[in-house]
Amino acid sequence: MERAGEVRPLLPQPGPAGLSSAGAVCILLKSALGAGLLSFPWAFGRAGGAVPALLVELGSLVFLVSGLAVLGYAAALSAQPTYQGVVRAVCGAAVGKLCEVCFLLNLFMISVALLRVVGDQLEKLCDSLYPNGTLSGAPLSPPWYADQRFTLSALCVFVIFPLSVPKEIGFQKYSRYHLGYPHDVATPWHPVPQATSSQVPAWPWDPPPPPAARGLCADALPCPSSILGTLAACYLTLVIILKYHLQAESLGWPEPSQPSRASSWASIFSVIPTICFGFQCHEACVAIYSSMRNQSFLHWIAVSVVSMLICLLIYSLTGLYGYLTFGEAVAPDVLMSYPGNDPVVIVARLLFGVSIITIYPIVVLLGRSVVRDVWVTPKHRAMVVPEAQEQRNRVALTVTWMATTLTIALFVPDIGKVIELIGGISAFFIFIFPGLCLVCMTGTRTLGPRKKAALITWGVLSVLGGAFVCGQSAALAVLGLLR
Repeated sequence: MERAGEVRPLLPQPGPAGLSSAGAVCILLKSALGAGLLSFPWAFGRAGGAVPALLVELGSLVFLVSGLAVLGYAAALSAQPTYQGVVRAVCGAAVGKLCEVCFLLNLFMISVALLRVVGDQLEKLCDSLYPNGTLSGAPLSPPWYADQRFTLSALCVFVIFPLSVPKEIGFQKYSRYHLGYPHDVATPWHPVPQATSSQVPAWPWDPPPPPAARGLCADALPCPSSILGTLAACYLTLVIILKYHLQAESLGWPEPSQPSRASSWASIFSVIPTICFGFQCHEACVAIYSSMRNQSFLHWIAVSVVSMLICLLIYSLTGLYGYLTFGEAVAPDVLMSYPGNDPVVIVARLLFGVSIITIYPIVVLLGRSVVRDVWVTPKHRAMVVPEAQEQRNRVALTVTWMATTLTIALFVPDIGKVIELIGGISAFFIFIFPGLCLVCMTGTRTLGPRKKAALITWGVLSVLGGAFVCGQSAALAVLGLLR
């Protein structure tokens, strides 16, 4: 028996020591590095070359770090350990409900993206097992059981679905925590009491007091899926750099096309959705900040800057060398541009495939929790639900979630179309909600007129920038599907 809408946390109660600075940086990296890395060479090509793409990355880095800083201070102000809780406490119930809806849409589209990536890798792996043509040069069709629609559907039914149905994720028991999002995603938390006015830190430099409850264990061991996702990302970067330097005409690879000048501002800014998808770790940063041993504002900014700079280095190297290798012909999933029978690339495909298979059930688990939070009223949340009914609801919701995401993944032409949509939704978490929190928090503190005006201006600018990214991403996705 459990109460309706009750969320059973995957994490144990935290220890007293708190999370170290190095641990916070590592978890932020695990949250940001993942499947988005596959699309950065393609984004560099859409931007018109490496130079404009790198400039947009550097400009976006300011908003990325700013959003992390604002969310860290808002977490101290509200004493909430989740992103949704912080937005609800600082901006009000209506904005908090909007945040929950965006969170649900983000999880849903991430599920589609993960299945799309797995399908692409299955397609290439099957291609490596069968010849591409006959002696006469005519193409040879693979057998029906090697078709992506069959292999991906079978994988979902026989492997991913059994992992996604349980109330708790079994393989998570091998670790003390799992945190990371969107490629590794954060988990539900217990609510903590609101901070009293005497506990709120002075704006904006004084360190907040230690929270009554923390989100992570300081002595936690990394979750296997977190380690695998980070390993896959770093391995892919090394492979792309190595392949670029070792490629030769004798291998039969085409000469990469010369970088071209961007045709318009629209093509330059088309890289922003991919940046938002790749650098998206803001949903997890609230829980990370709430668990840190040293919660001073300047220290949190230093942790955020270091994490984003490391991500910038990895994403930039992958995008640059992938684009220089294939030029404008690079695929939205860079692994699809490499031969299917290359052993080094096959290892990268397997790493990403296994990592995603372990991550997808966690996304489904979070999706079920958010659905309950969105649809279950406080009155019904206090009601006791029979175990049999809870199991039926859980299985029905999991089947619906997986069937819908699988259907969309099978019919979406490539991962690029999904990333354009996810990038627009990510803009809410990176730009819009942090901007709204900043504007709302300025009204709760005693500030000088110039400082208050500057903070409000930056918050409004962040909201407008997020609205621009969201609108542009939606337009690009619709135009891409109509072509």
